[in-house]
Amino acid sequence: MNITAEQLQLLPMWYVAFLLSLTCHEGAHALAAKLGGDPTAFHAGQATLNPIPHIKREPSGTIIFPLITYFFSGWMMGWASAPFDPKWQRRYPRRAAAMAMAGPAANFTLAILAGVAMRIGLAVRVFSPGALGFTQLIGAPQGGVAEGLATFLSILFSLNILLGTFNLIPLPPLDGASVITAILPHRLALRYLELSYNRMFSLIGLVVAWRLFDPFFWPLFGTAADLLYYGYGRA
Repeated sequence: MNITAEQLQLLPMWYVAFLLSLTCHEGAHALAAKLGGDPTAFHAGQATLNPIPHIKREPSGTIIFPLITYFFSGWMMGWASAPFDPKWQRRYPRRAAAMAMAGPAANFTLAILAGVAMRIGLAVRVFSPGALGFTQLIGAPQGGVAEGLATFLSILFSLNILLGTFNLIPLPPLDGASVITAILPHRLALRYLELSYNRMFSLIGLVVAWRLFDPFFWPLFGTAADLLYYGYGRA
């Protein structure tokens, strides 16, 4: 592992963007579950944009693993969790699917908001088109605060596309495993949910999901970047 000065410089921005993204994701799960009839996560204090309850529940996934992935790969991955009642999930699999979808939806919302902010910056010429990379989607010709904001928005945009897309893969323990039950017959949906409770099946699912993710993520990310740059071109 070779830690660079640039990585150390960008670490605060990456971690703030990561924690914001993860907190919104889990808070959306908790709120959707409460609206669907399961207040478990709400009563546990997870229906919040305060990151502290999420960190306390999953310190490894919110602190240790993100730092490890950042210094080894240059970008952050991790996890948090919102508790739910399995009996409620089995009784209302479609409500549970809506609860699962709320997390990725929160990520895509953050990506859209970051994209809108970048488009506004491009329109008023505070920002300029950048390179196709997680931290340099846009630049700031005048430097200063605008340069830091351009980097943060690039990270927020890229990271939330990654998190939202990865979590929609329909394999446990990812959200997509519950989302897919919305289109399955009730009996088959229940069977799929039962499989998702098996830790070994979840571990296999995570490994397979990671192998499947890379080939289709980068074309998707490129398409999102093309939409961001539309009318401006790339650097």
